[in-house]
Amino acid sequence: MKISLSIRRFRLIAILPMLFVPLIDGTLPAKEPAAEFDVVIYGGTSGGIVAAVQAARMGKSVVLFEPGKHVGGLTSGGLGATDIGNKAAIGGLSRRFYRKLGEHYARPESWKWEQREQYRSGRRKANEREMWTFEPHVAEQTYRTWLAEYEIPVLFEERLDLKQGVRKDGPRIRSIVMESGREIGGRIFIDATYEGDLMALAGVSYHVGRESNATYGETLNGVQTRNAIFHQFIKPVDPYVVPGDPASGLLPGVLPQVSAADGEGDRGVQTYCFRMCTTDVPENRVPWQKPVDYDPLKYELLLRNFEAGDHRVPWSPTLMPNRKTDVNNNYAVSTDYIGMNHEYPEADYKRRAEIIREHLIYQQGLMWTLANHPRVPEKVRREFQTWGLAKDEFTETDHWPHQLYIREARRMISDYVMTEQNCVGNRTIDDPVGLAAYTMDSHNIQRYVRDGRVVNEGDVQVGGFSPYPISYRSIRPRQSECDNLLVPVALSASHIAYGSIRMEPVFMVLGQSAATAACQAIDQKVPVQKVDYEKLKQRLLADEQVLAWTGPRKKPPVAIKKLPGIVVDDLDAELTGYWRPSRSVGNFVGNAYRHDQNRNKGEMTAVFRPQIPRTGFYEVRVAYARNPNRADNVPVEVQTADGPKKLTLNQRSAPNKGALHSIGKFRFNNGNAGSVAISNKNTNGYVVIDAVQFLPTE
Repeated sequence: MKISLSIRRFRLIAILPMLFVPLIDGTLPAKEPAAEFDVVIYGGTSGGIVAAVQAARMGKSVVLFEPGKHVGGLTSGGLGATDIGNKAAIGGLSRRFYRKLGEHYARPESWKWEQREQYRSGRRKANEREMWTFEPHVAEQTYRTWLAEYEIPVLFEERLDLKQGVRKDGPRIRSIVMESGREIGGRIFIDATYEGDLMALAGVSYHVGRESNATYGETLNGVQTRNAIFHQFIKPVDPYVVPGDPASGLLPGVLPQVSAADGEGDRGVQTYCFRMCTTDVPENRVPWQKPVDYDPLKYELLLRNFEAGDHRVPWSPTLMPNRKTDVNNNYAVSTDYIGMNHEYPEADYKRRAEIIREHLIYQQGLMWTLANHPRVPEKVRREFQTWGLAKDEFTETDHWPHQLYIREARRMISDYVMTEQNCVGNRTIDDPVGLAAYTMDSHNIQRYVRDGRVVNEGDVQVGGFSPYPISYRSIRPRQSECDNLLVPVALSASHIAYGSIRMEPVFMVLGQSAATAACQAIDQKVPVQKVDYEKLKQRLLADEQVLAWTGPRKKPPVAIKKLPGIVVDDLDAELTGYWRPSRSVGNFVGNAYRHDQNRNKGEMTAVFRPQIPRTGFYEVRVAYARNPNRADNVPVEVQTADGPKKLTLNQRSAPNKGALHSIGKFRFNNGNAGSVAISNKNTNGYVVIDAVQFLPTE
């Protein structure tokens, strides 16, 4: 079916009846030919929608396949608290989407459960045209209106045949086939799914899990026990069914040991959850329901954690318009169903459905437990009894999101793999198609037993860098594997770099760039790998994409390996009490610093113990992130070869050696008998611990 592009709209109207012909026994009529489009997009995620809109804007015929019943992926599936990093890095159609949301909420009739003036969002500045926080149904309606504006046909509930869903001639995809039997041909294909199913079926190389640090010369990939300081157990919690009895077996989801050594690769995938939309408006609130398949053992860790003394409220709700929220995971046991998703990326549809249901039942049971179980502290129960699912959201799925948060699945391996070095600016590229700006972020991946207690592993949160460019080569495969496919969502990136890139605004940016490249590949009659990058760049800039960061550059955290002498980080200190990790104030050493929360004075200490290679004098420097709320009377005790030396540190004043403050020269014997101890006894503000440096002076 070849029709001139000049009558694109006529062609779409002519094709539509054929696309939506009634199915008979799940298959198309035997004699019906496959439809053919310029651009075929599989996956109605935010990136897929924007790709479709851009292809239509460039005069190409386009069709969008969506395996489910909804468009928008996570953006319409509960993630209304947009993870951005830096708004100035977002351009093109991605920014236009958020501007459309701003137009919606500028209308008084858009506010039902509160007045516009009552809503406060820390993610929006005064006079901004864009809206960065929003209700799920508003996001989906905005997308649907956009698709209708460009007359883009969307085929819902059409899933790729996972056995023979891609038909190729050499490295070129000729057509894709759905489970229904529907076959659609195309000139360029775009895989915009979180899972990367089309990419995989097309024979493109990909990776699932964490690479080792050695694979790409990284420091935050692979297993991360040392860096897993966020969303961690802060009190000892017994892992066994019968406390203290290993023979009774482990509680659900707990492994007997960690999967590999720190920095080594494994098949672990960062955990999934549902981003719930809740409300505290009684007329619009649905109470938490106990699931039929409720298993109390799944919540025993939660209850034991409370009984151990961790009374933090284990969720992170961000207010959305109309007295609603977007809820994310928080603390040791929360909405993340840790370790239960590792099969998902390569599973068939049946197993994926089972995994999704398992996550749903877990999270339903979690919320019911938090609101009702007598072993939950009363103040925590009251918090969850105040909130419930929003009655006017997700009405087809009992008010639970229709989209599980697939934080990562397959990741393509192309000619260029984005890595940690790109994120921190140590490695750059000359073919940008968008910017990423978020922290290198991975949720926990597994739970295991260490020294008789439960430990979470895999959470990494390292930021402090400026927006950085994403390579065009990372969204298209190697030419030998497939020469007419683009992959803007399951793109080529290491586990930890993907953790920074994987934000919905960025998927939209990359979806637009992928569609632009697809259209130019058609016009230039070349494989996607041979698109003239300068022409691609010119069009992207004309469409207001942001390809280079020209704003102020952040000063990155001080790398421990770049500091001379002996450096003991807070990760290696001997800690008494719970020192809360943070990155709120810059100019710190390593991945984060910690503070005492200005609580429990006299109960918290941190001992930094170096391995001294030879006896002699060493200058001691203490790192801390200064702030006016810090204590100016922090006790420091240095254990030297000549006995203990006591002094006081003023953490309200700036350190005198960059991120570190010199507290003097002291003699230490070789070995590990020397130390620097910091406490919060009688302090008059927040006490910070970060790192201690020992510099030989003789």
